[in-house]
Amino acid sequence: MKVFNLPDLGEGLPDAEIVEWLVAEGDEVKVDQPLVSMETAKAVVEVPSPFTGKVVKFHGNAGDVIKTGSPLAEFQVEGDAGAEETTPSEPPATEARPTDEQAEASDSAAPEAAEPEQRADSGTVVGKMQAGGEVLQERTSTVGGVKVTPAVRALARKLKVDLAAVQASGADGVVTAADVRKAAEEGTAPARPRQAEPAAQPEPAPEARTTPAQPPAPAPAPKPATSQASGDWEPVRGTRRTMARVMSESHKSVVPTTLMDDADIHAWRPGEDITVRLLRALWAGAQAEPGLNGWFDGEQEMRMVHKNMHVGMAVDTPDGLFVAALRDVNKADKAGLRQEINRLRDNVQNRSIPPEDLKDYTIILSNFGKFAGRYATPVITPPCVAIVAAGALRNEVVPVLGGVEVHRMIPLSLTFDHRACTGGEAARFLKAMLDDLARAE
Repeated sequence: MKVFNLPDLGEGLPDAEIVEWLVAEGDEVKVDQPLVSMETAKAVVEVPSPFTGKVVKFHGNAGDVIKTGSPLAEFQVEGDAGAEETTPSEPPATEARPTDEQAEASDSAAPEAAEPEQRADSGTVVGKMQAGGEVLQERTSTVGGVKVTPAVRALARKLKVDLAAVQASGADGVVTAADVRKAAEEGTAPARPRQAEPAAQPEPAPEARTTPAQPPAPAPAPKPATSQASGDWEPVRGTRRTMARVMSESHKSVVPTTLMDDADIHAWRPGEDITVRLLRALWAGAQAEPGLNGWFDGEQEMRMVHKNMHVGMAVDTPDGLFVAALRDVNKADKAGLRQEINRLRDNVQNRSIPPEDLKDYTIILSNFGKFAGRYATPVITPPCVAIVAAGALRNEVVPVLGGVEVHRMIPLSLTFDHRACTGGEAARFLKAMLDDLARAE
């Protein structure tokens, strides 16, 4: 018997959630055959089988959370002598970020010599599963006669959409996330209810007894309700679980202070790209006070001031908050920045984010004002030391040369880690942003 432990599906992620098993207990599988679809905080990916043999037992059902390094499935392979063996779950490579989580240690035994139909788990990364000596990108599988990726299949399950009835618009007949969302909105492909299992046949009545049957015992009185809650408890999983973990870590380790002010954008020409201008203003702030474009390690009492700026763009989704990195903002032009913003947004919406886009940002930008709100106290994600949040644009009457004018304003909120930055440094950073945003172009 061989036990397959859940490999690391990301950059040190501690666990993953089972979306659906792609085989059944008792099935015969081949090495590298898609085994199970797993969801992490970063993506949905199909995990291939490490063995050729018979699937004997699953260690979890759809919706269960499996810790990295814990048993996922058991196999019976040819030549087994009955001894239980496990596949190794290598820990992820240590990154330079001080706060990256390390994968939990595996309890697996040392592997024996490689067999022809067995591959060692090499410490995998979401979207790039090492299998059979080659890297497997996010693969498609056929459901109801159409091709679909794991992430889109999970989205269809969530939105209760029948993939077989969805019109595919992707290349080579692949159903995209946009196809599934469109079908859900239009109601053109509702998921078909599962066939109910036949009712169990009643057992034959026992032979009549000579003694009269005893009356049934009275049912115990119901216990009085102890809560007036009108909803049901549900587990927090996937992206929301990671978000909760990161926010808790920030609350424990960061000493946050927030400055607020308004940027006067009256001089802007029509059609200016607000997000691009905010990104440029962040670099202007970093040129005035480089320390806010940095990382801080409180345990080692060290900080790193970055020479380039990678901005973590906070993206709100129904599944929770993602922060995707926009690289080398200081080197890009307006057109390049807009192209990268669109790419990150689409990747987040489709849950197809490369792992490298979810780490190593040096400062964070949140544009919550597109929804509502003027000012905020945004939360810093360690090891970053600063986050800037832009509120809703508004028109405001301002005094000008003894008279008044109506100017457009962008409210800004800068939260910084007071362990790493002084109030003066933060104020000068914010002032440089305001000055840059006040420019006509």
